[in-house]
Amino acid sequence: MSIWVCGEVLIDLLPHGAVVGGGPANTAKALALLGHDVQFIDGLSRDAYGVTAREELIADGVGLTFALDSEKPMCTAAVTLDENSSASYVFTIDGTATFDFNASWLPDPSRHKPQLLHIGTLATIVEPGSLALYDWALQVAEFAPIVFDPNIRSSVLSDRDMYEAVVEKWVAISTVVKVSDDDLAWLFPGVDYLEIAKRWVNDGVAIVFVTRGADGIAAVTENKVTQVAGVKVDVIDTVGAGDTVGAIVCEALIAQGVLNLRGEAMRKVLERAVVAAGITCSRAGAKPPTQRELAQALKERK
Repeated sequence: MSIWVCGEVLIDLLPHGAVVGGGPANTAKALALLGHDVQFIDGLSRDAYGVTAREELIADGVGLTFALDSEKPMCTAAVTLDENSSASYVFTIDGTATFDFNASWLPDPSRHKPQLLHIGTLATIVEPGSLALYDWALQVAEFAPIVFDPNIRSSVLSDRDMYEAVVEKWVAISTVVKVSDDDLAWLFPGVDYLEIAKRWVNDGVAIVFVTRGADGIAAVTENKVTQVAGVKVDVIDTVGAGDTVGAIVCEALIAQGVLNLRGEAMRKVLERAVVAAGITCSRAGAKPPTQRELAQALKERK
């Protein structure tokens, strides 16, 4: 049994050059570097960018058994960084292998029985692939918990009402949601992030993790909010930091089970997550820590 991570792998065109990116791909890499058996599910082009993406995923230990081999081009994202090193993106999406999701090639969960499905970012909003993914995720949910990360990209879908409707649809079938406070501020202007998280828990989500940048992470469960502060690092950029947190969330769910993430167990997971995210922020691009690097950083933090 393996962890399934589904969504886009693409090429980030950063100020310093082209690198492999995409939120779901970053999460898959982070999980593999932490020592987990991960299968990444997306279309991979045979073009030069696709070859680079495939090689990097394999080098980091990500399985591609269920990836689609495609003649279509890879999606690219032009990345700009603001004065706080936070990233914004402009995507080239239409006609790419990256969003060519279809029921004909998505893996059968009844046959392969994944431990968990992590899904999100653009793959859950770009049609028609997102519609196929939703129907497929409903099947996966019969066998495994779903972790949803909306990872809002308003440059692709600027209609807030439409975006909110899509996010709420995915939240409704998810066991856990990992979301940033910036995402929630854009989706629900003027509404406190904890109010939204608590509503989702009341509606059936077991845990909502809210990343808050330098302010750390909050985890909301039934009748409980657990928060830890961020770690101080010299930030190069924030690319992939939230995706690294997603990986920590997935490994915690598999190791401990969703119902056991309470109290001190939850606090330890959040501490692990902020340290891992801090390491990612200290590097250019999405470069999550290995298991050894994270263990050393946690040891030094004590």
